[in-house]
Amino acid sequence: MKLPVIKHLTQFIEENDEDYVVETIETLEALTEVSSLKDEELDVIGELISNMYGAIEVNKMIKEGTPRKKKL
Repeated sequence: MKLPVIKHLTQFIEENDEDYVVETIETLEALTEVSSLKDEELDVIGELISNMYGAIEVNKMIKEGTPRKKKL
């Protein structure tokens, strides 16, 4: 996971809605089923999915009142 990406996605969720990220995850997961994708491409998609799940978890921690510095 990449912390700068998670921070950016967390800000996006705060400004917009978590549903956008959830729907994007679902789309990327569906793309992983394409048989012609190379391993490198699957790795990139997997990294994106991982960062998005990380941002969702950070957002949940924010809602629960975890201090901003501790959540990241």
